[in-house]
Amino acid sequence: MIEIIEGLPDNVVAVRVSGEVTGDDYSKVLIPAIEDKIQKYGKIRMLYQMDKELEWFTISAMQEDAKVGIRNLTAFEKIAVVSDVDWMNSAVGLFKFIIPFPVRTYKNEELSEAKAWISE
Repeated sequence: MIEIIEGLPDNVVAVRVSGEVTGDDYSKVLIPAIEDKIQKYGKIRMLYQMDKELEWFTISAMQEDAKVGIRNLTAFEKIAVVSDVDWMNSAVGLFKFIIPFPVRTYKNEELSEAKAWISE
């Protein structure tokens, strides 16, 4: 499931993923939110929190994730990834050197710090 996190600046798309994440979650929640903000602001920021209850990403979810990232790569100003999954944070750390905008990783206990950074 993907749900929108409220209470951040208007140019920020903030989501919490938990349980099983499907392609429908992307097409019905995340992609419309990203496209709406890009139309309004041109450049956006993203906070992506992987809840401790996250179980699995379906293949269609992984495909949608890749498509939305590639299609909108130049529209992001910065991204904060919040996760307690060490391999996920390490993978983000490896790729952040080829991504043309700042990317930071945080643990779930640091969610408030991630929100502060993405809002700066």
